[in-house]
Formats: sequence, C-alpha cells, structure tokens
Amino acid sequence: MNRAEKAKIIDGLREKADKASIAIVTDFHGLTVSQLTPLRAKLHEAGCEYHVVKNTLARKAFGDGPHDVLSSHMKYNCAVAFGYDDPVVAAKVLVEFAKKNDKFSVRYASLQGKFLEEASIKALSDLPGREQLLASALGTMNAVPQNFVSLFANIVRGMVNVLTALKDKKEE
Repeated sequence: MNRAEKAKIIDGLREKADKASIAIVTDFHGLTVSQLTPLRAKLHEAGCEYHVVKNTLARKAFGDGPHDVLSSHMKYNCAVAFGYDDPVVAAKVLVEFAKKNDKFSVRYASLQGKFLEEASIKALSDLPGREQLLASALGTMNAVPQNFVSLFANIVRGMVNVLTALKDKKEE
C-alpha cells in the first residue's frame, strides 16, 4: 500500500470519526469475514458502520479529532464501529453480538470524546434507546393535560349529579 492509498484511508476514517457520536473498538481475533457479516448487517440496519482498521492508520485518523482518546489505545487486531445518531444502538448491537460469540469482544470506546471501558459500554447498552426515551417523555408530557382534563370533567360530573339529585328531590 503506497502513501496515497494510506492517506485516502486515513481521511476516510477521520471523516467518519468526525461525524460519529460514538466510536467503539472491538476485538474480532479468530472470526472469519462470514462470521462478521451478520454483525455488519445489523449495524448497517441501525445506521452504524463497522470497519477493520490498521492500528497505525487508525491512530493517525483519530488524532486531533473528537475521538482522539482512542489513538493511544489502538493495539492488536481491531475493528471500529461508528455510531452516528444514537450511541446506545451501536453499543446494544455490539454487546449482543459479543454475548453470542466467544471470540468477539468490545474493548473500549469514545463517546463524544470521553473514554469508556468495556463495563461502561455494557452499561450504556442497557439504557433505553433514543426512540424509547422520546416516547417515554412524550407519554409523560401527554399525561399532564389528560389528567387535568379528567380532573375538571370529574368536577363537572359531580356538579351535574348534585343538581340532578336536587331536581329529583324537588319533584317528589
């Protein structure tokens, strides 16, 4: 590989890292391409990318960027998953895949420039995703006016019952 090809790879990785909210470094030692294909497909469905990288090129790509905390930790065979919109989704997919494959592991990550170890990534994967959090917040926000309307409807209903009872009493 000549310098121009290496520079192109570094620029491509740097561009992806700049856009990504999370970059997760994984160890895939002992897995074949066909065994990693389902992982790539799941990550792609979730809006993430997965790239096997050379450590020297990754160190240069991550340096001076939002995920520069990873550059000093790039050792051995590794691959990087980039999550763009929802960092929890990428963590969930990778941790789930690691549970099913003994040869695959999640090493560390950079979440918006903050270094995360394996335990923190697993904790992140246990959180609800962005869509679930938005739905929960919307449900909570919707409950307040709904309860308010229900409260006033009960007051009016009570008044109607009292007036009906008075009318019935006077008719007797």
